Amino acid sequence: MPRSLSFATILSLFAVVSLAAQPQDSNAPAPPAPSQDSATPVETKKPKKVWTNENLSGASGTVSVVGDPKNKPKPTSSKPVDARYVASVRKQLDKLQGQVADIDKQLVDLKNFSEGEPSTSASGMKLRKSYSSEPIEVQMRALRNKKRDLESKIDVLLDEARKKGVESSQLR
Repeated sequence: MPRSLSFATILSLFAVVSLAAQPQDSNAPAPPAPSQDSATPVETKKPKKVWTNENLSGASGTVSVVGDPKNKPKPTSSKPVDARYVASVRKQLDKLQGQVADIDKQLVDLKNFSEGEPSTSASGMKLRKSYSSEPIEVQMRALRNKKRDLESKIDVLLDEARKKGVESSQLR
């Protein structure tokens, strides 16, 4: 008998624990508030509703965008950007982009050379034909690193110009 009693006790404890562990349904209506006498005003707040793409068509009124309205981005200043600054940035960008294009051509020439194909430089003429003791892979790696550095300089230059109010269309 003590065994069956302990089994029944364990079974009832399990039932209590499993009922307590069941999640509450978040969409279930809240239990009604206890009634108060009519002398005290009752404030009933409508619970906030989260709209998804599936049920957005049922939304009425204005839709709030996620985020703190105090942290809105500041509007860009309407004062014109110095034309000399724009011209200077454009000139620097052209120079850097020209260097990147030269590196691309050198990479193509090295790749073609390593595959035994003819060079694409200057209409078939090899103007700067010289020998290098470095393997082609090392030369190509150095050129890729140089290209990456130039591209990061371009990115920094564009970021600085954007921070000063220059639009990307002004730099083309």
